[in-house]
Amino acid sequence: MRARIAASIVLAIAVTFGTAGCGFLAPQSTTRHYDASDGVSGNVGNDIAVRNALIVTGDGTTGNLVVTIVNNGSVPHRVQIERATGSNESTYVTVGAGQTKQIGEAGGTVILLQDLNSIPGSLYPLYFQYGAQTGLPLRVPVLDGGLPEYADLTPAHVVAKSLATSPPAPEATSTPTPTSTPTPTPTSTP
Repeated sequence: MRARIAASIVLAIAVTFGTAGCGFLAPQSTTRHYDASDGVSGNVGNDIAVRNALIVTGDGTTGNLVVTIVNNGSVPHRVQIERATGSNESTYVTVGAGQTKQIGEAGGTVILLQDLNSIPGSLYPLYFQYGAQTGLPLRVPVLDGGLPEYADLTPAHVVAKSLATSPPAPEATSTPTPTSTPTPTPTSTP
């Protein structure tokens, strides 16, 4: 009788581990980092997080860099965004301590990449860096304005909308011209 009970327990344990074995051996997909959108992400040092970076283009010649930069630090940082294509063109964006900066939307900070020469569907190399931290090379996806969520982010649309929403130039006002007043001359007293 004891042998039957022992065999039943061993069999139950074997079935339990046999059916749950793949849970012990297979990698859990919730522990792997992935980008939940069309853009790519990464971190520079301990303070700067680059989120959902992508380039929207209309013609493949000029691209609008769309990215969110998060400063998790307690001091402002000047982030360098460099084209890693041999052109050594850099743009700098300052992100305040604890702030999130959206780049690429009309009315805000816009970074247009001239001479992009990348068709939608390709990957474009950019390099993000600040201070003495090791930089972050990213291969940023190039998209077109074909999807509704990107239609307003093409370079032509962003520039046109930025011009339409920019504050009007101050009106010319006339400034009074100072007139000379005669200076009294001293007179002699008798």
